[in-house]
Formats: sequence, C-alpha cells, structure tokens
Amino acid sequence: MLKGWALRAPGILTSLKNGEPNKAEGFLQCAHCKKIIFSVDFEQNLSVCPYCGHHHRLSASKRIEITFDPGSFIEADQELTSLNPLDFPEYAEKLAAAVDKQDANDSLTSGMAMLDGVSVAVGVADFHFMGGSMGSVNGEKITRTLERAADSGSPAIIFCASGGARMQEGLLSLMQMAKTTAAAQRCSRAGVPYLAVFTDPTMAGVLASYASVADVILAEPKALVGFAGLRVSKQAGVGKVPDDFQTAEFAFNHGMIDRIVPRKEMRTTLIQLTRMLGGIRKDV
Repeated sequence: MLKGWALRAPGILTSLKNGEPNKAEGFLQCAHCKKIIFSVDFEQNLSVCPYCGHHHRLSASKRIEITFDPGSFIEADQELTSLNPLDFPEYAEKLAAAVDKQDANDSLTSGMAMLDGVSVAVGVADFHFMGGSMGSVNGEKITRTLERAADSGSPAIIFCASGGARMQEGLLSLMQMAKTTAAAQRCSRAGVPYLAVFTDPTMAGVLASYASVADVILAEPKALVGFAGLRVSKQAGVGKVPDDFQTAEFAFNHGMIDRIVPRKEMRTTLIQLTRMLGGIRKDV
C-alpha cells in the first residue's frame, strides 16, 4: 500500500542508485532490497537499510561525523590540488566539476581527530569524488597521514573507498602505490598502530598497496573488495567464481580481513583497538 502511494506521489520517493543515498524528504528506496524507508529512519540508522542491512556509501564528512569525537577533526593538507601533468583531454574540467560538486579538493580528506579522547591521524576516502580514485594528491595525503602518525605517535586510521588508480595521471598515479606502502612501513618502524577500514568499494591499486598492509584490517559488511572488477575478470576469461567472490565476507574467510564490523559498531571497535594497541587518552 505504501509503495503504491509513493509511486503516485512524484518527488516523494527517491531511489538509492549505485549504493549512494540521495537526500529527500519523505521516503527513500533501498538500492539493494528495493524496500521503502522513511528518510529520517535511514539517517538515524547511519545510512544502513533496516530491512536488509545494506550499507550505503557515505561522504567523507558524514563518515568523520559519525566516527570521531564531535568537533575534534582538524583538516590538514587542504592546499594540495591535482594538476594535469599529462594534458589528458577534459581532465581539468572533470576535476573542477568534482571539486565544485563535492566541496572538497580531492577524493581523500585527511587530518587529526580525537577518538574517545585519543588523538588519531585520519584519512577518509570518498567514492563520490571521481570514484575515490588515487591520484597524486590522494597518494600524498595518505602518505602525510601515515607520516603524521609516525611523527606524533598517534594511531593512524584510514577509511578506504576507491575504484583504483586515477587513469588521467598515468604513471604518476601508479607511483602512489609504492609511496603509500613505504609510508605504512614507516609507521611500523615507529611502533605506531595503523588501522584500515575497507568500505564499499575497496579495489585495484588501493587494495594492492597501503590498504592491505595495515596492522589491523576491518571491513563493512558486503563491501566490494578485490583487484580487478567482475567485468574485467570476465573479459580476461576468468571462469565461474563463487557467489560471494570479491566481497568483504569472501576476503574475511580467506584470511585477508581481520573482522567485519557493522557501521553502528565501528566507532566502538576502533576505540577498543586504539586503546589496546597503545593509543593514549589526552584527558587522563
């Protein structure tokens, strides 16, 4: 009855396409199970469908808001902006459009924050910005986040969300894989814990570099996790794969992920891990 009424009221029902929630008053439709959700309930449930548990994608600002202590995040590296070193056609225009639409200068937001009183170095990727692609600026921000953690002795927490390297920057983009992995190694030598959280999707060059070398790897349920996408795999002639192939659950069952954590439990889990691994509260 509700669905029929909603369909007769244009503008009230808004679909969630590609796992990305669109703001609307009234009702939303889950991108996975297609059931109707009150938009207020959807927001209160942290953009997780109350029926099927599908975790819709979050913006970097929303992720920071629900994870870290209120008002504690201090953004860094805002001066970094991508250029067009290869003069790739239309890249400058697409980049400018993404900056304007997302009100951010890159697909990764970095800085320092407090997590239940513990100072942490933070990097949060946003898939809405050019597919969360890792270009020169993204790689530099990841590197600075990890180096900031090593220098300050604060745990590093990075939320990963990316389709892979940014093709418009060519080899400069691929170089970020080695660069960010080396920065993770610096954290290891300094004895500073580095935690990575795989969100939907964590793919390609990001998965094959800094994301997979964290001390602890968490993931949201059903997040897409893999190197080459299913379409590319089919083009390469890969045979039949399991139904849960390239999901967080598949990676967990094969030892690549330490724990799958629902969004509502993520903050508590990160607090427990940072304290266990050496994070020190600043108010004690």
